[in-house]
Formats: sequence, C-alpha cells, structure tokens
Amino acid sequence: MSTEDAELPSAPAVTGPAPHLLVVRAPYYRGVIDGLTMGAQRILTQAGATADTLDVAGAFELPQAIRIALRGTGKFDGFIALGCIVKGETDHYDFICRTTMDGIMAVALQFGLCLGTGLLTCDTIGQAEARSGQDGHNKGAEAAAAALLQINAARRLGAA
Repeated sequence: MSTEDAELPSAPAVTGPAPHLLVVRAPYYRGVIDGLTMGAQRILTQAGATADTLDVAGAFELPQAIRIALRGTGKFDGFIALGCIVKGETDHYDFICRTTMDGIMAVALQFGLCLGTGLLTCDTIGQAEARSGQDGHNKGAEAAAAALLQINAARRLGAA
C-alpha cells in the first residue's frame, strides 16, 4: 500500500484522561519539520491531547533525546519523533536512516513507549515537502495518530 492508498489521518478517540506527549523534532529542514509539526498538532488538538516540543540537532539525536526525556522528571504518555533525512551523494544517508530508526525502535521496545514516528527518509526535498504539506497525507499527522493509538492500547492493556 502506498501513501496515496491510505486513509487520511484523523484523531482517534482517546480513552481516559487527556494524554500529554513529547514531540521531539530535528528541524534541519525547517519548513518540512514545521509542516510535520503542524500536522501532528492538528491531530493532538482534535484528540484533546497536550504536548511539549523539544528540538534536537538532527535525526541522529532523536532516539537519544527520547531516552534522555525518560531520565527527566517530566511525565509523558507518549512520544512523537519528527525528522527528515534527504539522500545525498554518500552512504552517510543509509547509515543515518538505519541507525536512527533502529535507535527509535530500540528505545521504544526497551521502555515500552507509546511512540509515533514521523521520520522522512527521502531521495529529494520535493518528496519530503509532499509528505509534510497540510493537504493530503502528512506524516506528522500519521505519527501523532499512531502515538495516540498506542496510548489507547497501553491503557486498555493496563500498561499505562
């Protein structure tokens, strides 16, 4: 299934108290990340959720920042990771994409996090812009909806 085949993201109904999330952003491509953030915020607002935002240097730092947040005193029901990696001329792209996604999954699994991932891995900036616009399929909105669904699952299973 491609993005074009998927339903547009909408806010799931959240059971229990309004969730509070941490949105961790890597704003290297500011316009793209701002678009992803607006999409995520739209979903969170529709669901009655609140969020804090934390910017980090780049995509590589996303899983590190989520892990650092777990050491802090803030209480978050879930996390949203937003970033964008655009392919360049070297294999640096492959390394950063794989390591970042592996790191995000590792921290989520190790700590049982409710996490939505909006990490774009694109060949061109045009592809990233198409996935972060406010019309159509915004991957930030999809990440927020995924995080909220995970929060629902955790609450239903008594894990939240």
